[in-house]
Amino acid sequence: MDTNLSDQVAQVVRDAIADELRAQTRKQRRTAAFYTASGAAGLYAGAAVAACLVLLLDAVMPAWVAALLVGAALAGVAYVLKSAARKQSSPTAAIPPEAPPLPPRAPDIGQ
Repeated sequence: MDTNLSDQVAQVVRDAIADELRAQTRKQRRTAAFYTASGAAGLYAGAAVAACLVLLLDAVMPAWVAALLVGAALAGVAYVLKSAARKQSSPTAAIPPEAPPLPPRAPDIGQ
């Protein structure tokens, strides 16, 4: 009888944990879907603004030059944002102080 009771308690605990994990996963999945939809809408909005800029510049220069200028400006913005993100993220920031020291890094080839 003792074994049967412990098996029942274990099963109830497993079921409760599974239900809680299912609820958390469902909530996280919904949040991820909203973030994804937000990112897609932002991408389309950015494309519409870029197209608007090209059309505005097309009034004073050829369309291909206007598109090239807008593309170069967007590439510049992307580079600045990437550089800012690289400065924000440090590979050693998450290492606890009691961890052994890291070996020296090899220099980056592209820089």
